[in-house]
Amino acid sequence: MLLTEPRPSGSGGSRRLGGEIAADMIYPIVKFGDPVLDREAEDVHEFDTPELHKFLEDMFESMYAAKGVGLAAPQIGFSRKIAVIDVSNGENPGDKLVLINPQILKTEGKQEGEEGCLSIPGFREQVKRARRVTVRAKDALGKEFEMTGEDLLARAFLHETDHLYGRLYISHISALKRDLLKRKIKKLQRAGEWG
Repeated sequence: MLLTEPRPSGSGGSRRLGGEIAADMIYPIVKFGDPVLDREAEDVHEFDTPELHKFLEDMFESMYAAKGVGLAAPQIGFSRKIAVIDVSNGENPGDKLVLINPQILKTEGKQEGEEGCLSIPGFREQVKRARRVTVRAKDALGKEFEMTGEDLLARAFLHETDHLYGRLYISHISALKRDLLKRKIKKLQRAGEWG
């Protein structure tokens, strides 16, 4: 999950679905060290099912509760190539994006900015990314589309797609910084403060 700023997760309320009241499902975020974050996720082959639509709604609810702008399925323990993005933080419904089986087609330019990830809470690093990114993906109905994003959206495309291939943003920082971060996390794990 690409964070706009570090904030704790919240809890869900309820919403009306097809005439029924359904509780929002806020999934817990899987943390660094869990093997699901280190492996390539599986492709999605079934589209436009009630289960997929419900799962996508739950992913958006989980993302909004955590104040993120993106969430990948492996971050909630599901090894599937599914990501949701909303760079408006829920303020503009037209900004909601579903990326299923995404592929990065083209990157242009350079930007550097601070990135955080709810799978690595409490840590943020300067990360160099492309400034303009074109992605090809499928939507919930299985329709293929291409989209180009710049700045924060470009960063979100790269960050979330990385998650689907077993990479975290820390793979884009220096080995020295990465090793230091991993040592700090191991210390937290030994103290029982991580997990």
